[in-house]
Amino acid sequence: MDQMSRCRVKIWLVLCAFFVSWYFLIHNAKWYTLSSPTTTFRNQETTVEIIDFNTTHSTSDDENKNHGSLDGKIDWLHDVSQLRALEHELEPVLKKFKPKPMNESDERRVNETMIEKLRIRRSKSRFKTKRSCSGRYIYVHNLPSRFNDDILDDCEAFNKWQNMCPYIGNNGLGPNLGNPQKVFSRYGWYLTNQFMLEVIFRSRMTQYECITKNSSEASAIYVPYYAGLDVSRYIFDGTTTSRDALSLDLAQWLREQPEWNTTYGKNHFLVTGRITWDFRRGSDNEEDWGNKLMLLPEFKNMTALTIEKSPWNSNEFAIPYPTYFHPRTDDDIIDWMNKMTRRRRRNLFCFAGAPRPKMEDSIRDKVINQCFKSGRKCRLLQCSDNNSKCYQPLDVMQLFQSSVFCLQPPGDSYTRRSTFDSILAGCIPVFFTPGSAYIQYLWHLPKEFSKYSVLINEEDVKHKNVSIERILSRIPEKKVSQMRNEVIGLIPKIIYADPKAKLEKFRDAFDLSVDGILQRIGNLTSNNTSSYDFDESYSWKYYLFGSVKKHAWDHYFSNSVNEKVK
Repeated sequence: MDQMSRCRVKIWLVLCAFFVSWYFLIHNAKWYTLSSPTTTFRNQETTVEIIDFNTTHSTSDDENKNHGSLDGKIDWLHDVSQLRALEHELEPVLKKFKPKPMNESDERRVNETMIEKLRIRRSKSRFKTKRSCSGRYIYVHNLPSRFNDDILDDCEAFNKWQNMCPYIGNNGLGPNLGNPQKVFSRYGWYLTNQFMLEVIFRSRMTQYECITKNSSEASAIYVPYYAGLDVSRYIFDGTTTSRDALSLDLAQWLREQPEWNTTYGKNHFLVTGRITWDFRRGSDNEEDWGNKLMLLPEFKNMTALTIEKSPWNSNEFAIPYPTYFHPRTDDDIIDWMNKMTRRRRRNLFCFAGAPRPKMEDSIRDKVINQCFKSGRKCRLLQCSDNNSKCYQPLDVMQLFQSSVFCLQPPGDSYTRRSTFDSILAGCIPVFFTPGSAYIQYLWHLPKEFSKYSVLINEEDVKHKNVSIERILSRIPEKKVSQMRNEVIGLIPKIIYADPKAKLEKFRDAFDLSVDGILQRIGNLTSNNTSSYDFDESYSWKYYLFGSVKKHAWDHYFSNSVNEKVK
């Protein structure tokens, strides 16, 4: 009660002080003698007057002179010295009410709130400006239907263990998920398969604002071939002849087009929904994996956008895997980002995946064992034939939303769709090789990788038994908060909007991919070359750092690894 009484006394003192000051102002100023407000600048004799255009008004020099004195009385509105004297008298009273300095936790909480509001305000005001199509025109080849639509008719052959036909609906987005258990948001969530990028990209391209039917004015030419879905029909049981047939057919078709002879394919690009290693079979051995699309001379000239590129080939660029979220509006994105910002995360880290017992170099077993040993700090969603939760968006997103860090060790290849699901959930990805993201998604993820992720050397985990829990728990709380804000800020860049919608404020993964391909092809055609002045096997280094000099990451992409993967 005593504290409350003192507080009331202080409030009354402040009110009284302000009342006295305003009393002097009103009592001593003759308001009825004042005309329209005027402002006289220093060292300038001209008076700037605010004119009321609804009345006829003129101000004489004598009136301007009288404004300074107001009949000899104190002009509290214009006499600066008098105002300062009054402030000096009130200063002892006002000092009593100086707010106490905030402690560190209060300051951090206020800063985080201000950062969130600023980020949301900035995102709401970041409208796309209407850009000219000059230099951005894209011509789309009208391919025979055997290269795309007819492939979709054979959807039952895409996967021998699963019916893939439902996934091709909704322009490749798949069935609508709704919002079970309120894990998602109200709109934009679909059961999207990770290999449907070709269909989604082609659907988005139909909405691109700078499509041209005149190939001569195009800066780039898009080849809408469903390469990944084609090879998936034969990749497990087919012969090399069946796997290569349509790729060879397309190469011949392209050579016969007038657009091809202009630059011999340097201004052409295609999008594949599978990793690059599915298209790099180096022999005609029936037991070897994939087809040889990327090794054909025609496709070496073209630029390929894949969900995982080769570090050693300069004509490939990786773009994000499709996630489950395909918003219709900018507000859908803002609402989801806000939800992930507010989300409470009880687990320090998590892992969703299966071990790789047949792969000697895999660190999956180590990661899983460390997660088990960490108890409640780590949550594990172990995938197997008997556990389908890894393939259920609800379970995956619940796991990632409840965790601060999401472990992303390599699986059958460098990259994982899980990386983009974790970013979508506001979970900070933890990588064990720069090949999983840093050298891959140059158009979509920051080159300053430490801002949004953690890199733990896989060799340290395998051979030195480095504790993942210890490394992650030692990251300062402030740094973790900054990283999470950065991850959430990446969400618009790694998602593909609904092809039926059109975003106004954000540029999504499709927009950034188109910008990247236009810049890439522009550089190629202006230089009239298809290669650079460096060994192509160092392209990962050149694209990321702008140099092929010796680097600390060289051991990740050594020649021995290169030869083995090829």
